[in-house]
Amino acid sequence: MSMRTLPLVFINLGGEMLYILDQRLRAQNTADDNTQKGVWSDDDRKRVMNDIIATMFSKAFMEELLKPQDLYSNRALRTVLTRLAHASIMRLNPASMDRLYELMVMAFKYQLLLCPRPRDLLIISYNHIDTIREFVRDTPSVLNQVDETHRKIIEVYTPLSDGEFQLLRQTLLIFLQDMHVRVSLFLKDKVQNPNGRFALSTTGPVPHGTEVPGLIRMFSSNGKEWKRWEFPTGGSYTSSIRVGSFERFGDRVIRIGTNMYSVTQPEETHTSKNFSQKANSEPNPLAKEELNLLARLLGGMKVQNRNTETGFRVNLFATDQEEEEAGASGGNGDQSFQVINIQATQAVQVNTELARIAGEFTGEPEQTESPEGPSNKGEDLLAMMDELIEL
Repeated sequence: MSMRTLPLVFINLGGEMLYILDQRLRAQNTADDNTQKGVWSDDDRKRVMNDIIATMFSKAFMEELLKPQDLYSNRALRTVLTRLAHASIMRLNPASMDRLYELMVMAFKYQLLLCPRPRDLLIISYNHIDTIREFVRDTPSVLNQVDETHRKIIEVYTPLSDGEFQLLRQTLLIFLQDMHVRVSLFLKDKVQNPNGRFALSTTGPVPHGTEVPGLIRMFSSNGKEWKRWEFPTGGSYTSSIRVGSFERFGDRVIRIGTNMYSVTQPEETHTSKNFSQKANSEPNPLAKEELNLLARLLGGMKVQNRNTETGFRVNLFATDQEEEEAGASGGNGDQSFQVINIQATQAVQVNTELARIAGEFTGEPEQTESPEGPSNKGEDLLAMMDELIEL
């Protein structure tokens, strides 16, 4: 398993989260100012984006993230991203956060499968960083944080060999292999099957440094070619395109990782779970540290206001009733398929459901591991994020 996977996962998933939130907040911005009830103004959108990006790219947080370490589990990583999503005045219901996380993960999984070469994972990450940079181009302090992180990413990952990038890609594929959530955008473009698995194309350019398949050549002992024949490939491949820029600025050539929601209508993006795989509701004894981490997170969310301001709630469902039904159902495996609309609304009441759930985790966890053991996995990152949010 690669020890350099976590930073790329965090940047790419965080980038996808910002794409989705930006799209939904823009869709609700129907007035120049926030005079209409339920409307997010452009100033609100910019503030949300600036606050989240400032927390995401803070110097101390990134220094901790870039240290060689194992990749977190889905549960622990979602905990960190949930806290990141709440770094501003915006608030998400747990059911809405579930849908947001599913969209983030499935988008990144598709990008990973389309990646021509393992090293091109950097291009995907740089495309996310380039778009994030555009979100905060009018905020110099946050823009400097993004640029500094980009420099560190280049410094850490450029020296890695092709074998190390292959191991990194394999680690990511293992991490995402059990995620099969159906996304209407992918289904409409016929790149995803009804069972949630992606359908990869057998056409297009081959990766840089490789030849178009379909030809077998035989060489003699002295290295001279003495025979060749062709075979059907079952696809239509073309020569490779030029290599994209791996510098801080430049033409990436590969467009994987750019904002796919910028040209999508709000009502066109849905998710639905593939319930053919039954959800495992049994507690996992190996995930005790993630449960403890989740308990700390939920407990910290009881205070929803920052600087005496009322938080705005973003709902990724069509209606509040649908959101409540999804939260109550808990995603049981025997339910029928349900398509989820992404919607953004403004609310003045703080969601008290998190406080209720937090009460279930008030008991002190049993200390069965050393302070330096796995029980502290992710806690340093969350502690740093807590400090940044409270500033």
